[in-house]
Amino acid sequence: MRIISWNINGIRAVHKKGLFLPFIKKFQPDILCLQETKAEKGQAVIDLPEYEEYWNSAIKKGYSGTAIFTKEKPISVALGLPEKIAKKYKLVNDGYGHPNEEGRIVVAEFKDFYVVSVYTPNAKDDLSRIPLRHKQWDPAFLEYMKELEKKKSVVFCGDLNVAHTPDDLARPKENEGLKGYTSEEREGIDNIVSSGFVDTFRIFTKGNGHYSWWSHFANARARNVGWRIDYIFVSENLAKKVISAKILPEVLGSDHCPILIEM
Repeated sequence: MRIISWNINGIRAVHKKGLFLPFIKKFQPDILCLQETKAEKGQAVIDLPEYEEYWNSAIKKGYSGTAIFTKEKPISVALGLPEKIAKKYKLVNDGYGHPNEEGRIVVAEFKDFYVVSVYTPNAKDDLSRIPLRHKQWDPAFLEYMKELEKKKSVVFCGDLNVAHTPDDLARPKENEGLKGYTSEEREGIDNIVSSGFVDTFRIFTKGNGHYSWWSHFANARARNVGWRIDYIFVSENLAKKVISAKILPEVLGSDHCPILIEM
């Protein structure tokens, strides 16, 4: 089974460039998790009859959004954080929007595991969304994953908007304390790992130079001055079933590239 995650940064734009269908044809994901779709189902007319599509679109048009495309029909599908968890962590509109109205989570249940596509809120350049990230979103999302895990194993993947360690970005010293590399954001990943979820890419690949996002400025992608902020995490008992985990920097169309695992 091949699971691919991709922050596509606007599915309509990538499709119009003629890059989406060739990507599907080449990599043949069994399950494709998308983030930042910036569309509602049907807005990007994509002919993929072999896939079931499940979308969680933001209320705000052309913003955020997640989706799961799957060859196997799920047992069930859920969108967003459960209301009781959202209330427990006092998730409210913080001036940018309510995280549960931004289309940030799709959960698909299969026979042996759950697959989750997630798009974590960006901390913003002025770090104004750090309190939301640190005290509300990150713990709420992790609690949801642990709740799902009580029923069956979990694969969650997407753009978590943080580089976890110095090896996960090209210039850690220069970015210390900036958006995407604050101690608060990194602690969110520490908590995921200490809860037993496994960063699949790091099972196989150590060290730096492996990135999934590049700024549009200063030819950063060509020079590989990037960040690894897209992840596929699995429950501990699934880690031994993962036979490969890769980043696909050759796939163009977005400022992020896809990542994949095979199990």
